[in-house]
Amino acid sequence: MALPIINSIASWILKKRVHQIELFMKYPNEVQEELLHNLVKMAENTAIGRKYGFESVKNYRAFAERVPVSSYEDLEPLIEQTRTGEQNVFWPTPIKWFAKSSGTTNAKSKFIPVSPEALEDCHYKAGKDLLCLYLNNNEDSQLFTGKSLRLGGSKQPYEDNNTFFGDLSAILIDNMPFWAEFSSTPSNRVSLMGEWETKLAAIVQETMHENVTSFAGVPSWMMVLLNKIMEETGKQNLLEIWPNLEVYFHGGVSFEPYREQYKKLLPKSGFQYYEIYNASEGFFAIQDSNDSNELLLMLDYGIFYEFIPMDTFGTLNQRVIPLSEVEPNRNYAIVITTNAGLWRYMIGDTVRFTSINPYRIKITGRTKHHINVFGEELMVENTDQAIAKACQATGTEVIDYTVAPIFMEGKEKGAHEWIIEFKSVPADVEHFRATLDEALQSLNSDYEAKRYNNMTLNPLVLNVARPKLFYDWLKEQDKLGGQHKIPRLSNERHYLEQLKNMQVAGSFSDIA
Repeated sequence: MALPIINSIASWILKKRVHQIELFMKYPNEVQEELLHNLVKMAENTAIGRKYGFESVKNYRAFAERVPVSSYEDLEPLIEQTRTGEQNVFWPTPIKWFAKSSGTTNAKSKFIPVSPEALEDCHYKAGKDLLCLYLNNNEDSQLFTGKSLRLGGSKQPYEDNNTFFGDLSAILIDNMPFWAEFSSTPSNRVSLMGEWETKLAAIVQETMHENVTSFAGVPSWMMVLLNKIMEETGKQNLLEIWPNLEVYFHGGVSFEPYREQYKKLLPKSGFQYYEIYNASEGFFAIQDSNDSNELLLMLDYGIFYEFIPMDTFGTLNQRVIPLSEVEPNRNYAIVITTNAGLWRYMIGDTVRFTSINPYRIKITGRTKHHINVFGEELMVENTDQAIAKACQATGTEVIDYTVAPIFMEGKEKGAHEWIIEFKSVPADVEHFRATLDEALQSLNSDYEAKRYNNMTLNPLVLNVARPKLFYDWLKEQDKLGGQHKIPRLSNERHYLEQLKNMQVAGSFSDIA
């Protein structure tokens, strides 16, 4: 069958889902209420269902009164029971798969349960919806005339007590139908390689001669791969290698610090960038229109959403509210209840609603990755946007960064200390530092107030990192590739001090 015909058939099949998406956009709260009822009903005879009396839970209020909000540490004993072979603990269908994730906040591994329902009705469904929404907005797309270059953090899954664990991407690949590999590159064999540097070389060799029409992965690691391909081929841009490229599906970290770098690699008018929001715990939101910076919250993936306003998070006055009570332009921590048996689970992410009709969000950071030592309420969204502004104003490109507080000591005022790795160090680093500080003040009024006349905070301190500092740090932590991320912000200095200790003597430049 000719490729254009395959492209047309695939597009038609995928776009049939549009009317269902429009339905939950029109009746979001009703869809969420029904979903919660179904989750509770399905799990009423599990150990956790009996403990909290799911049989008599008839509405959200009763559910919220009985079931406590939980962290991974709270759920770990139940997860470990299931990992050792006991079933019907927190979900009725057998849990055989666990997505292993260390995150960026805790060195201890987490094992996130992945049920058959989560695979089919969340992760795989979301993958199809992503294509559906993209194709619905781009009628002339030729996406299926070529392949998608995928970059995951996969390693072969490991067996333990007749259960399996590994990166989520490994689990997804292992459970995909055999024909799915035909539309992707690299092959499953290469995708599942464990050693990053060997895998990187293999991906380059497998993909550079393919007809790639799209690619998908975390912007920071995808940039490493694409630069390697450019180096290997000697081409000036990616379109010389893959002339039919049309879209990049990205997620995992903010795209803002990398946007200009990608534009240079992809000098094509109309090239599309589509953002997604997914994690080991579930797939949550998808960009649903071209040239948008907002993500549509997907409400029929077996995930019930609740939110904690960040101004009460972690306090005695902490409030948990359903989706129907959120307000636009406020930061919230996300709490999820899922079809894999995570009940009122805090995933550690924060979002801001840009719209409540329909519900659209922007990811603003992590509950543990912000700085509020001096009342400045600095979020990753602020620093990513400030980096982008400073880069644009100075013609600079940033590879990675992290920020930590300089604590007040005696009469000495506090400040924020940055380590930034540049693609090429600015000719005037002081100008970049001042521009960055001004951009932060324009984006965050609390930071601006603390910086006014240096009243509470001194100007930020900027450390210029040696080349490959962040790469070497991740390698030392055994976190190269795929889904691993640099912790952007922290209320303490642990990450920053580790990075400073890895600097080569004499290569460190402090600008204050």
